[in-house]
Amino acid sequence: QVQLVESGGGLVQAGGSLRLSCAASGSAVSINAMGWYRQAPGKQRELVARISSGRSTNYADSVKGRFTISRDNAKNTVYLQMNSLKPEDTAVYYCNADVVDLDWGNLHRYWGQGTQVTVSS
Repeated sequence: QVQLVESGGGLVQAGGSLRLSCAASGSAVSINAMGWYRQAPGKQRELVARISSGRSTNYADSVKGRFTISRDNAKNTVYLQMNSLKPEDTAVYYCNADVVDLDWGNLHRYWGQGTQVTVSS
């Protein structure tokens, strides 16, 4: 079992910045890719950014050049630095992690509880 704990959401004015963090905890697991998704009211959850264990990254077109995903493998933590925020970035942001259990080699995907990001115009 893996737990993901997110922090760093809040209210910010357009053009401002926020940094989200997500720490993963668990035993007998190997954490592969980690990522951030978001869900705005009335919309489907969408990918924001993902990062592999080797630190390869991919981003949604809407956030390229503004958001940066990074990770600290020693701390099992993934970060999302969000700059030049826009009102349309307002959503609940969810962290996720693809995890292999070392006992059986099965792949699991875990999700955090979500953190609200609100950007005012």
